[in-house]
Amino acid sequence: MAKPVSPASTKPMPPELLARMVGTLGDAKTVAKLCGEFGAILAQALPPLLKTESGHDVTIAFAGSDTGTMDELVHRLGTSVAISDASLRNWCPHFVLGCDSPIIIAMMESLLGALPDAVTEPEPRALSAIEIDIAAMLFENIGEVVRMAVGLKTEPVIVRPCNDTERPKPDATAAPVFAAAITMTMGLGPVLSTFSVIVPQAVLLKTKFLHAPAGQPPKPEAAHWTDQLREQVQRSSVTLNAHIRLERMTLDAISRLQVGDVLMFQDTQDVRVDVSANGRELYICEFGRAGSRYTVRVKDTYGSEEDLLSHITS
Repeated sequence: MAKPVSPASTKPMPPELLARMVGTLGDAKTVAKLCGEFGAILAQALPPLLKTESGHDVTIAFAGSDTGTMDELVHRLGTSVAISDASLRNWCPHFVLGCDSPIIIAMMESLLGALPDAVTEPEPRALSAIEIDIAAMLFENIGEVVRMAVGLKTEPVIVRPCNDTERPKPDATAAPVFAAAITMTMGLGPVLSTFSVIVPQAVLLKTKFLHAPAGQPPKPEAAHWTDQLREQVQRSSVTLNAHIRLERMTLDAISRLQVGDVLMFQDTQDVRVDVSANGRELYICEFGRAGSRYTVRVKDTYGSEEDLLSHITS
């Protein structure tokens, strides 16, 4: 009589093998082909949408694909990226959008009036709240192309983007979700970055993409992001700092200052005050007083209104 096999002596099936058996993990050739089809649609349909939103020509091209678990692929996006979780009813309950920060910063500068060719390559960094709004606009347009590509009328649900450091940590106890990342290059003037769409392979393997017609018209409800961004910048609260020059002193004298010592302003008549925000000088003022409060009076500016807005937001 055969000896019964105890549960403890059985080995669990490798997750990759089980995923292949149930259709949630495809072979490399099939997945790469589907990613290439998806990338071709993004490269064709996304630029005209962004042209309508921003008024500038943005170049999009397929840069390749990668595979792994969803968490691994999100981690490979790196740091200083904007990330958003998204879903599209009747297609995918959860996919992820990610974009490098330099192109988003460059898009904001161009929307504020800078010529794309004059925008220099920004350093990767965490995005401000206003720049996150630009990422939201970009991701909404990517979501619109995804919707067109899979032939659905339902609108995608895209969670407000966040910096990678602000995204909740993945659930370590959850079963791995095998996915594929479609990576695209995105260029604005001299600035070139990448964005990615990360889709579960279980969804990708069942998708038949509908290629967008040439010259696909923009969606009629496209927002005028340039005007909206300008309005938001003008409503944003900014902390101002005032800098007053004091009389010159030797290091020896500075090292011997005690509580109660008095320092003199450098100016003997109207005391000059430089007012700045976000490290950028904005106004030349004079020091004064109104009632019980000290004040500064604006005497000159460091540029036009457009220059000031650009300085504050850069």
